[in-house]
Amino acid sequence: MQFIRVISALILATAALATTATAQSGPVAASCKDDIAKVCAGKLHDGEVRICLETNYDKVSAGCKTALDTTGGGRGKGLGKVK
Repeated sequence: MQFIRVISALILATAALATTATAQSGPVAASCKDDIAKVCAGKLHDGEVRICLETNYDKVSAGCKTALDTTGGGRGKGLGKVK
């Protein structure tokens, strides 16, 4: 029984790490790594991070702005940007 609990815990931990890794890949994640840590700490889901970055567009680096403007569904439309 203990073995099954350990295996279940390992499976859940692996799934959690895979989800986090997915949220941290791609051009926005690469270009905005420092901005995400500074402006959007605690956001884990891709959509939450992107909306946070676009909402705080005036606070992010030039490279991050370029990545936001040229990738994803928003592509310069400012999905989360406050006008």
